[in-house]
Amino acid sequence: MNSTFKDIDSYILKQDESVQPILEKLRSAIKSVAPKAEEVISYNMPAFKYHGMLVYFAAYKNHIGFYSLPSGHNAFKEELSNYKQGKGSVQFPLDKPLPLTLIKKMVKFRVKENTEKARSKN
Repeated sequence: MNSTFKDIDSYILKQDESVQPILEKLRSAIKSVAPKAEEVISYNMPAFKYHGMLVYFAAYKNHIGFYSLPSGHNAFKEELSNYKQGKGSVQFPLDKPLPLTLIKKMVKFRVKENTEKARSKN
């Protein structure tokens, strides 16, 4: 996929039809706990920004990649142990329901982390 996306809507529309509702659920889950976060495209992936980057996500052939940066993943090591992971990434298989409660907890953690970082700069 060599498209450059201007926004999250265009990203989702370019994905396989079977994946689009999953991405919309993920997007809604993020927005529900970070309503002030700005939707952006970063590294050509959907991302949310609030006092800096919060989280990214992307669709792949067999999974959704979710990126809450190394700190977000370290804080939830235990809960993420059943998923394939990288340093700041986790893969949620497309054949299983998204762990929305866990995703919301991770996003809340990142909002708090970024808010505290922003406060300490003032």
